[in-house]
Amino acid sequence: MPPPDAAARAAAADPQEPGYAIAASASQIEAMPRTLKHDETFAVFDAHGDAVPGLASNHGLFHRDTRHLSQFFLTIDGVRPLLLGSTVRDDNATLSCDLTNPDLPARSDQSELAHDLIHLRRSRFLFRGACHECLSIRNFDGETRTFEIGLFFDADFVDLFEVRGSHRAKRGRIAAPVVGESHVGLSYRGLDARTRTTRLAFAPTPTSLKADRALYRLTLKPGEGFLIFVEIRCDGIEPGRDARQAFRLGLKDIRADMRARTARSAGVSSSNDHFNEGLRRAVSDLNVLITDLPEGPYPYAGVPWFSTVFGRDALITAFETLWVTPTLARGVLLHLAANQATTFDPEADAEPGKILHEVRFGEMAELGEVPFRRYYGSIDSTPLFVMLAGAYLERTGDIETLRQLWPSLDAALGWMREHGDRDGDGFIEYGRRRGDGLVNQGWKDSHDSIFHADGQLANGPIALVEVQGYAYAAWNAAAAIARALGDLAAAEAYAARARDLRTAFDAAFFDPALGTYVLALDGDKAPCRVRTSNAGHALFSGIAFPERAEAVAACLMDTSSFSGWGVRTLAAGEARFNPMSYHNGSVWPHDNAVVAMGLARYGFRAEAARIFEGLFRASVYFDLRRIPELFCGFARQRNRGPVGYPVACAPQAWAAAAPLALLQASLGLSFDVAERRAVFERPMLPEFLDTLTLTGLAVADGRIDVKVERVDATAALSVINRQGDVGIRVEA
Repeated sequence: MPPPDAAARAAAADPQEPGYAIAASASQIEAMPRTLKHDETFAVFDAHGDAVPGLASNHGLFHRDTRHLSQFFLTIDGVRPLLLGSTVRDDNATLSCDLTNPDLPARSDQSELAHDLIHLRRSRFLFRGACHECLSIRNFDGETRTFEIGLFFDADFVDLFEVRGSHRAKRGRIAAPVVGESHVGLSYRGLDARTRTTRLAFAPTPTSLKADRALYRLTLKPGEGFLIFVEIRCDGIEPGRDARQAFRLGLKDIRADMRARTARSAGVSSSNDHFNEGLRRAVSDLNVLITDLPEGPYPYAGVPWFSTVFGRDALITAFETLWVTPTLARGVLLHLAANQATTFDPEADAEPGKILHEVRFGEMAELGEVPFRRYYGSIDSTPLFVMLAGAYLERTGDIETLRQLWPSLDAALGWMREHGDRDGDGFIEYGRRRGDGLVNQGWKDSHDSIFHADGQLANGPIALVEVQGYAYAAWNAAAAIARALGDLAAAEAYAARARDLRTAFDAAFFDPALGTYVLALDGDKAPCRVRTSNAGHALFSGIAFPERAEAVAACLMDTSSFSGWGVRTLAAGEARFNPMSYHNGSVWPHDNAVVAMGLARYGFRAEAARIFEGLFRASVYFDLRRIPELFCGFARQRNRGPVGYPVACAPQAWAAAAPLALLQASLGLSFDVAERRAVFERPMLPEFLDTLTLTGLAVADGRIDVKVERVDATAALSVINRQGDVGIRVEA
């Protein structure tokens, strides 16, 4: 029999606001989730390929922030098959689950069926708002066998925030199911007056089809097989072909789609097979999270909780991948420009010129039950937007795109001057306008992530250390863009702002006794004197004076901060340190990539290589070699892997992109578009890589293939192929 639906979900974890806590009633690690995504649709299944809410609250098929299938459960003669194995293909196109029968009692017409005689293989993918499955069944017994295959299903149409643990006093109405000969229609009329539908179609026609199950009574001779096709379509028009045709045509299309996305990027291969496997998974994760929006490709943040547009996440992901695929940065910049705030809206924390934080399409967002329908409550997205635009221009020389973006960039700079700096002291501060918006609006947006040395939470408005660095880089980027556009006076004014901010920042944020930059200034300008990874972002942005870099690097790499797997968000020994927390002692791969890029910028390549090595060693322990959003900050021990975080998103865009950023940091890679050269400044490879090959690396309007070989503490480079008048330059 199918499992009972989950009736309650305990809100135990606290990744963000208490009101938006992601429930941890079951560990995703224990449940071995298998995730799929295509455009606006994603799915979370267990290793059997089942969606079982009673075992893990995040299971199901989701479309535009609504769960369209809450249960999908396979049985053979009324019991669950045994799991042989399951995996998601390296390109993330399909999920394959191999199952077999357990011991089954004798029927009146046949003897007992011993285990491992009936093989079942489930092959599944998502494409354009639908989930497609082919269930292959084969009899390996020496005699004819009769048995029943059951597919049980249900759709609760709950909002994603309900799945995360939010509770609603009222919900809409689920309509009576519509059962046809080979299809079932399920629908829900929400309080937002929208009807959401799920249509399940089966081929061939089931022996019995009801509102919650499809049953096939099969009789298979020795060696005989049987195929069942299922199409589960979310909010779509009725297809013009049956489930069998839809599967076969869709599979061809999704694989072609994944190949096209891979072709956008440079290729990377190495002498280390483990690294190659992990990198293939990382690139595939990025490709599956990228959604083609009208303005271009855009990386959705992560599955399951953040499969939507996030400003900060996409901007940092674009930084991490800029050297490999600059078209992604262009798509991010154009989409965020198209959705930039133009008016004041306290309900959305919006102010003119501010860059988007998050977009949601579910019922709760439409009704205003959560503030995230179109939400601008992040303090760093706006300076990061300008900062990325400057980096994109430096990488590509694409002045026409920057000319198109300039009105949005000018508005963003205006926001930084007028609204971001709340008290006129030159620093950018945040404080929510809406009572149930995010209390903390930097990347560490947990309610308890910004605090003083004694553990007391900081009161706003709060000026974060990393945000001042982003602002500094943004003013410098604006100067470079204005210069390229021919406005030399504006360029000098922006550069002067950057210089003034750098001086003020050093005086207010560097703490000699602490040995690093403070986390933040609170509303009274009192420093939050705690050691955090945020200080590493000051190296990434370049705001740190060179004479401060050595102390900051030493603090980041001290054993209290560096766990062996990576730099912790908060150093051990600080108040509120907890290696199992979301932001107060855990290890975030994207954070480590940013820190490593900052270390490399100031010449600390050996330290950056240690971070690279730690994250690589950690990655081999994760399921499918998939780097998660975060993991626990316990110290690395011999013969033990890292400790997972129970509700981490996987895949997560900025985590998947981290190895690419770490490679760039190791290689000291930048681009001189005017000279049509890829520049390698004091390149090196970590000890686990002897050779590395970059293929199809875009340089100006040409492409180049480069081989890198480790030589002691440095690297030797050679061009093995080129298209166009392009080359490399190696700087000692």
